[in-house]
Amino acid sequence: MIDATGQAGPSSAWRRRHFGDLTALAVRSVRPDGAASWLDDRGEPDGSRGAETWITCRMAHILSAASLLGVEGAGPAADRAIAGLSTVLADPEHGGWFTAVGPGAGEVDGTKSAYAHAFVVLAGATGTIAGREGAAELLDAALRTLDERFWEPDLGMHLDERSRDWTVVDPYRGVNANMHSVEALLAAHDATGERRWLDRAAAVADRVVGWARTNEWRIPEHFDSAWNVDLEYNADRPHDPFKPYGATPGHGLEWARLLLQVDVAAGAPGRRTEAARALFDRAVEDGWDRDGGGFVYTTDWTGRPVEPRRFHWVAAEAVAAADTLGTVTGDERYAGAAASWWEWIDRYLVDHRYGSWFHELDTENRPSGRTWVGKPDVYHAAQAVLLPELPLTGSFGASARAAGPILAEQDEAEARR
Repeated sequence: MIDATGQAGPSSAWRRRHFGDLTALAVRSVRPDGAASWLDDRGEPDGSRGAETWITCRMAHILSAASLLGVEGAGPAADRAIAGLSTVLADPEHGGWFTAVGPGAGEVDGTKSAYAHAFVVLAGATGTIAGREGAAELLDAALRTLDERFWEPDLGMHLDERSRDWTVVDPYRGVNANMHSVEALLAAHDATGERRWLDRAAAVADRVVGWARTNEWRIPEHFDSAWNVDLEYNADRPHDPFKPYGATPGHGLEWARLLLQVDVAAGAPGRRTEAARALFDRAVEDGWDRDGGGFVYTTDWTGRPVEPRRFHWVAAEAVAAADTLGTVTGDERYAGAAASWWEWIDRYLVDHRYGSWFHELDTENRPSGRTWVGKPDVYHAAQAVLLPELPLTGSFGASARAAGPILAEQDEAEARR
């Protein structure tokens, strides 16, 4: 159970322990060949599923950050995952990265996705910040691919998907891939010092803020090839894990945090705080179930729930956004919100038997699996757990670097008491 510290929520000791437990699951997920397995309900590798590029990248990212913080075993696993991105999940024929490989021999999903490639950049960037083997080369190749194959300079955004050989471009454009591109580009700026990646991240973020501002702070997610909004996209697919119909409160929360990190990276404190507050307030107003607790997955454009099930990543982004807003503004209401949500997370989402967080709950806050089966990865939970323990920077990796091996040092200090 959580060691509570009043309104501040979980204690530092609990956060460090839980981050270590989540990191251990990440280590377990990395196969001998370096690709990361999808984890099942017990946190064990699910051999019936292939290796997903986005999961391998997320695990490499968390493991690289954990290695900076002194978590035992994280560094070698990070190196293995970074190598696996080049040897298992990279496309040797056409370049770039597959969406997934396996589970059968020779099986590949060759779709070239901006979402997956943004995570390759993130893995390479955090690995580079941590000095992991092969990370700088991975980052260079991933940035080049994201820039040359997905960035549309005339439109100022990233396109979403291309065919394996790059020749066919899907007309769909989406904000989700661009959100994770912003996260990745902020990390790339921290890893390389190149201002252009920060400028690009800021420009994309400001574009999204503009759309949200004119839509009562509910972010339009889906667009056509000219970036004309399509508010009815996937109206018949409300449970889609990546492109659901309607507004996604969890993305409003995630963008709130990212806007503040853009400001920190750019040395422009306060520039985007108003927008971050507005996104946060709208997401909480629409998304939090005041009767049973928990954040719904999606709403319609009036704020009414469409998919009321609770996904773990939304709650993780809620506490991360609240903690970051509290740090930036000093407003105690954010700490109070985070503390109350942590109580709910501990009661319903944290699996105290097998570890990690249940990835999906039904409307009664019971573990479910209609959209998310098992516990694929630890990325959202691990970041949310530890962010308040780290200095606020443009990226999780840079924050871990600034903190140094705090986990190991503080655990040693506690052991000596």
